Amino acid sequence: MDSVQIDRVRRFNRTVTERVGVLHDHYLGRDRPIGEARLLWEIGEQGQDVRRLRERLGLDSGYVSRLLRSLEADGLVMVEPQLRDRRVRTVRLTDAGRAECAVLDGRSDELAVSLLEPLNAAQRARLVAAMAEVDRLLTAATVTLDVVDPDHPEAEHCMRSYFTELRERFEAGFDPARSLLPDAGELRPPHGLFLIARLHGEPVGCAGLKLPSGAPAEIKRMWVAPHARRLGLGRRFLGELEARAAEDGRIVLRLDTNKALDAAIGLYHSCGFQEVPAFNAEPYAHHWFEKRIVPPPAG
Repeated sequence: MDSVQIDRVRRFNRTVTERVGVLHDHYLGRDRPIGEARLLWEIGEQGQDVRRLRERLGLDSGYVSRLLRSLEADGLVMVEPQLRDRRVRTVRLTDAGRAECAVLDGRSDELAVSLLEPLNAAQRARLVAAMAEVDRLLTAATVTLDVVDPDHPEAEHCMRSYFTELRERFEAGFDPARSLLPDAGELRPPHGLFLIARLHGEPVGCAGLKLPSGAPAEIKRMWVAPHARRLGLGRRFLGELEARAAEDGRIVLRLDTNKALDAAIGLYHSCGFQEVPAFNAEPYAHHWFEKRIVPPPAG
């Protein structure tokens, strides 16, 4: 990793933490640290499952429990077990908690104004645009890719969402029974694998890799949830699956796609895939692609 880049990231972190006021225990002038304020915002009007809160904020259970106990002691939240499963706890704002959130919202707006006000119009536009780009890239950096069994509930959730989107986008709809879907065994090691992308603990994408004996590796069922697009996940999936295929000694990577998926077609071209004659009888495919890949050096 580039040491200059690391130094610039650290300098950026120092500037932000100083400027937005997170270096003391009275965030936005209230009698609580930023961790408690952030938790109140995340709970919101609808309340939240405590486990989801931990995953969303990337905090360990002990720290979240301490924050919640402090907020309960101040009368700002209520934590209750769910009736269907008492192991699952839900946290909700009290009336006092909603009032506190309103105060925090107002002071957060004031802080935003204090950041923008000293700048001229052009500088404000540049800062807001840069913040949006930083937000997008930092969000992308939090996404994890994990190999799961294709019968895993999150894998099945992604596939159902994928099929629903295809039915809406394809001219003639989409019927999984007509498609050349790989069976689960083709996407399990050693015959293949299935990746899930998670953002804040929630599945937001999937991609499969077939590694058939005596044939090129093939990418199947790559999908990214609409709200997680523009995070570079499609390109990241392709890079990860290419690396996995190369590690398996493959020199050719294949995929097919439908003409309606124009963004995907553009992505494949930009990642070095070349269009080739049809190599299967997939009824929903209009384009077939291949890419020559290089196995990693031995040793």
